[in-house]
Amino acid sequence: MKKVLAIIIIGILVLFAGWYAFVYYTTYSEGTRSGELIKFSNKGVVFKTWEGEISQGISGAQIFSFSVEDKNKDIIQKLEKFQGRYVKLKYKERFAKVSWLGDTKYFIVDIEEEESPHFRNK
Repeated sequence: MKKVLAIIIIGILVLFAGWYAFVYYTTYSEGTRSGELIKFSNKGVVFKTWEGEISQGISGAQIFSFSVEDKNKDIIQKLEKFQGRYVKLKYKERFAKVSWLGDTKYFIVDIEEEESPHFRNK
């Protein structure tokens, strides 16, 4: 009986590890988005994650929410510096959300500041 229980528990752990490896290492899509960085914060009770939003329209009707992994310290510093400015984000989308990594499936891998298209030539 103990042997069967051990096999079941090991099987469940192997399935979870396989699922996690698939979600973490396999990229569903990659791309870029531009907009005004309107929010960036470190939030959570059990798992603290870095979350942000950019507004992709003049009225703020199109909001793109994203997460940043803790290991990307340089990206976190840039996002804090560029708060309120127009930025271009390069992201990768994962297959599923993992609560201890972030609240979204979109994870930022690079950021650059850009000139706002709304205020050019003024």
